[in-house]
This record gives sequence, C-alpha cells and structure tokens, in this order.
Amino acid sequence: MPADTNPSGDIFGGWLLSQMDIAGGSAAGLRAKGRVTAVGIEAMTFHKPVLVGDEVSCYTAIQHVGRTSIRIKIDTWVRRGFRSDLIKVTEGVFTYVAIGDDLRPRPVPKE
Repeated sequence: MPADTNPSGDIFGGWLLSQMDIAGGSAAGLRAKGRVTAVGIEAMTFHKPVLVGDEVSCYTAIQHVGRTSIRIKIDTWVRRGFRSDLIKVTEGVFTYVAIGDDLRPRPVPKE
C-alpha cells in the first residue's frame, strides 16, 4: 500500500522482510510443532524493487534442522499487473529457534 513506500514509490525493504519473516515463521512453527522466534537473517539479497500493486508471494524451503534451530531459505517473487510471469525480487536465509512456554529454547521434534 502507499503508506509502505519510500519517496520513489518502491515498497520499503523492512515491509518485505516482515512478510518473509511471517512466511518463514509459519514454516518453522509447523516443523517445530510449536512456537518459534527469529534469531538471525543471513545472505539477504534484494534483486529488484517491489512496486505498489505487485502481488507478493514468499516461498520457503527448510535447509537445516538442528537441535533447537531451523534454517529456512525464503524466496520472494512478484507478479506485476495482469502479466502471468513472475519476477524474483528477494531471497534470504532466516534462522528460527523453537521455544517453550518458558520462552527458552527447546528441542525441535524429530519429524
């Protein structure tokens, strides 16, 4: 939406990061079978700008599951207007840690 743009009319990178975190947190939470928290972002690359009106989709793939952590690759693509082709705009690797009711790290269940 326009409130999420910079003066050039591109979507703020922080807004896009938050969408990626939502997608990654959802995937990590499903794998951890419970609450997770983001603890790091690595290898973040912005390839192209996201424009107002773009349809944004984030795709996740689990790269690694540790004792308490899950590393997830997130690719973000957009569809512009009524075109059918997709444009890759961003990719990054997010790390999440499974946490218990006490908010301390807990083991990720074996599948």
